[in-house]
Amino acid sequence: MASQPGELTVRSARVKHARRLATRAFRAKTGEFLAEGPQAVREALAEPEVVIEVFATAEATARHGAWRDAHPVLPWHVVSGDVLAEIADAVQPQGIVARCHDVTVTLDALPAQARLVVVCAQIRDPGNLGAVIRCADAAGADAVIVAGDSVDPLNPKVVRSTAGSLFHLPVLLERDLVRAVETLQGAGLQVFGADGGGRLLDDAALDLSAPTAWVMGNEAHGLPTQVRELADEVVGVPMYGRAESLNLATAAAVCVYASAGAMHR
Repeated sequence: MASQPGELTVRSARVKHARRLATRAFRAKTGEFLAEGPQAVREALAEPEVVIEVFATAEATARHGAWRDAHPVLPWHVVSGDVLAEIADAVQPQGIVARCHDVTVTLDALPAQARLVVVCAQIRDPGNLGAVIRCADAAGADAVIVAGDSVDPLNPKVVRSTAGSLFHLPVLLERDLVRAVETLQGAGLQVFGADGGGRLLDDAALDLSAPTAWVMGNEAHGLPTQVRELADEVVGVPMYGRAESLNLATAAAVCVYASAGAMHR
C-alpha cells in the first residue's frame, strides 16, 4: 500500500500526528511512538503488528523496497525530504521513520524464571538509557526495568540509541523503585546496586552466576537511598587507573557482562 511522492505535505494531518509523537504526553495519550532510521525500522518490522505505518523518501524506499514488499498491507508513504525532516527527530534524518504501537509493558510482565535483569533507576539521559538497553540485549538479559523518574524509553533519542534492541527484549515500566526491587527479590533474583562503597566486582565472594538484577542509578546522584538499603549487595567496578568513575552506560556494560559471562560458563 505505497502512496505516491507528494501525496503528503507538512500540513497533512497524518504528518502532524506523527510529529506530535516527539512529546511524551502525546505518546502516552496515543500509545504510539516513532522508530527512526533503517536499523530501528527493520527491527520494528520484524515484530508482528508493531508498525502502524512507514514514512520514507523515494531513495530510502528504493533501498529498502524488500521491506515494503514483505508487508504489502502496511501503509508505506513515499514522502519528500521536507516531510521526512518534519517527522524525524534527528538533525540528519536517514530517510525512513515508522509509527509504532507502544512496546513497553508493566512490571507484572517480568518473565518467569528471569536470570538477568537490568534496572534503570532515575536515569535521565536518553543516550545512557538507550545504551543500557542495547547492552542488556547484547548480554542476553531477560528484561530491562525503567524505574522511578527516568527518561521515557520511547523518547526518540532513546529509541535511536538502542539501535533496534528496544524490540528484542521486554522493557518494563515501574514508578515505584521499592516495588521493583522487592518484586525482583520475590522472583528469586539477587539485587546488586551498582555503586561505590560496597564490594568490588572482582570480589570472589560475589556469586555472579546466580540470577541477578543490576540496579543502575542516576548519572549525577547514583543509587537512591531506598535502593541501597534494600539491595542484597552494593557493588562497585574496580578502578585500576586514575579515572574517578565510569560513564553510567559503560559501568552497566561491565557489570552486566560480568554476570552474563559467569552464567554462561
